[in-house]
Amino acid sequence: MKHLDRPRFYGILAGLALALLGVAMFSLAVGPTLLSPFQVSDALLNPETSGSTADIVRRIRLPRIALAGLVGACLSTSGVIFQALLRNPLADPYVLGVSGGAALGGILVLSLGASLGFGFGAVPIAAFAGCLITTFLLYLIAGRSQRVSATGLLLTGVVFNAFASAAIVFMASLAGMLESGRIFVWLIGNLSSARIDLWPWLLTFLVLGLGCAMPLARGLNALALGEETAEQLGVATERARRILVLATSLMVGAAVSVAGLVGFVGLIIPHLLRLLFGPDHRLLLPAAALGGAAFLILCDTIARTLLGGRELPVGAVTALLGGPLFLYLLRSDRGRMLGASSPSEVRGR
Repeated sequence: MKHLDRPRFYGILAGLALALLGVAMFSLAVGPTLLSPFQVSDALLNPETSGSTADIVRRIRLPRIALAGLVGACLSTSGVIFQALLRNPLADPYVLGVSGGAALGGILVLSLGASLGFGFGAVPIAAFAGCLITTFLLYLIAGRSQRVSATGLLLTGVVFNAFASAAIVFMASLAGMLESGRIFVWLIGNLSSARIDLWPWLLTFLVLGLGCAMPLARGLNALALGEETAEQLGVATERARRILVLATSLMVGAAVSVAGLVGFVGLIIPHLLRLLFGPDHRLLLPAAALGGAAFLILCDTIARTLLGGRELPVGAVTALLGGPLFLYLLRSDRGRMLGASSPSEVRGR
């Protein structure tokens, strides 16, 4: 395993930040109206610039890029944490059932909102409420023995997701044709109808999630070796797991409440970065935020430009790109997995 010194740490993050900036600038320029890099830079850097170009950049594309980037960062960061907690590099942010609860809350508004007097703007609130309820039930059920084991979390998540899937199918069957179409698009993952003014909401939960996870990065390195080994290394595993499950559940719930069920981001980006830079979570966590943001911005740019005047759901693009990429990564993985090489390496980090 490569030693994580400061030059390497800051060099990798600087490179990822530049890649994110490049993807964002590309996304600002591409669309039904093609803009030059000079036009984009002028609209961003010169407050006195006005007209249609400035409106396209500042009011339409920039907020949506911020939203896509933050959704991608939340999902990718959550993926890193879930894979460490469950000691499974194939786990994704939806495995604990939080996404299913959030989706069910959103579907309730989409299917019954018209009859109850709720508009589409209530979907994020209902979805996040579903996330909070699911997280509470997760702790209540999996933590009855005062120890939240990885196996207990996983099995509870499977049950929650199965229940949520059945309830979503039932609600979709009761909904009308228009509502069923909205439900289908939202379940795939969509940013075209998302409220772009919600990006500060997402930024808040991303900062909170990273703020909880970064001080526990060494603990995640130890947990990747197993719970008993982590406890021998002095990690308060129970406390760390509860904090991280809560933080990541809120990040996933916030992302789902805004964009629906966008898949593969929290699966392939952590896996790719782990293969490239190693399994040290002190680097993986911020790298995943930057990499996930760049990936989803790129996917959303493809989604809104590929068909000309029509838009694809961004979740369809992430699946089309992410599925083959993930299979390639699995084939190219030469044994570098989630955990550290030995307890001595973790102790020395």
